Amino acid sequence: MAGVQAQPEDGSARTLTRFSRRPTVVSRPGLSISNNQRKETSMNPETIILITIAFVAFLFLVRALSKLPKLRYEFTVPEGFAGLLYQYGKFVEVLVPGRHIRWGRNFTVELSDTRKATLAVASQDVLTVDNIGVKLTLVVTYQVADPVKAAHDTQSWHTDLYTAAQLALRGVVGAVAAEALLTQRLDLAPQLLTRVQPVVAKVGLAVHAVEVKDVMLPADLKRAFADTLKAKQEGMAALERARGESAALRNLANAARVLDGNPALMNLRVLQSLAGAQAAGSTLVLGMPAGFVPLKNTKTAPTPEAGEAQN
Repeated sequence: MAGVQAQPEDGSARTLTRFSRRPTVVSRPGLSISNNQRKETSMNPETIILITIAFVAFLFLVRALSKLPKLRYEFTVPEGFAGLLYQYGKFVEVLVPGRHIRWGRNFTVELSDTRKATLAVASQDVLTVDNIGVKLTLVVTYQVADPVKAAHDTQSWHTDLYTAAQLALRGVVGAVAAEALLTQRLDLAPQLLTRVQPVVAKVGLAVHAVEVKDVMLPADLKRAFADTLKAKQEGMAALERARGESAALRNLANAARVLDGNPALMNLRVLQSLAGAQAAGSTLVLGMPAGFVPLKNTKTAPTPEAGEAQN
């Protein structure tokens, strides 16, 4: 009505007007979201609980799967080794160097070194055939030829190899004299190798060489051998001196016989000595030797008896 002034609204009227308004629409380029849509997109408590339960179940499933035994096994055998494959503790096969994959459960692999190696047999006290105690050191060159035998047929193939080398050394040295042991040390290696090879072949080893490294004699025996060697060398030296003196005397005797048959050779020898002294630039005082024979002239003067005979 005209002339009626608008009355100010009280609090209840303002509240009614606010709740009776239409939904506000927010418009942006490419985006239009209403207040009702915002309420629909918010997650209710039931959904949050379901997601939490699913996540916890997933964690329990992953943990349970991690405790299950493996079904795929991957092994890598390096070069110079052989792999012994076992399943449930039972031997299956030998794995060559390389990468291997096996499907199943409870697989294990043990590596066996198949490269050449050396074993030092420490000083062994051995009696020779003449009951002289000597100490010898051996060096054994070996290789694992059959890893299966080396792993299954003996508890320790290292001990078997060491024992076989010891017994072979005692058997060979026990049949040799101490003096021959020093001079024939290199001849012991083939005999030792012949004795060791068949024994260790039973446990999967191949022995390539057995060599005597050191031979140690007792101190008193060393002195005795040194004295014997010294006397032998002195005797050989005296023999050589006697041979030289005999040869010199024979030469002198031959020269004396030649001079007896040809006295003029003494003059030539004297002249050679004078020439040598002159070449050296020395002053030589020489007396006429008692046996000096004057050289004969080729032309001789006629004697008085010869002239009378001509007349």
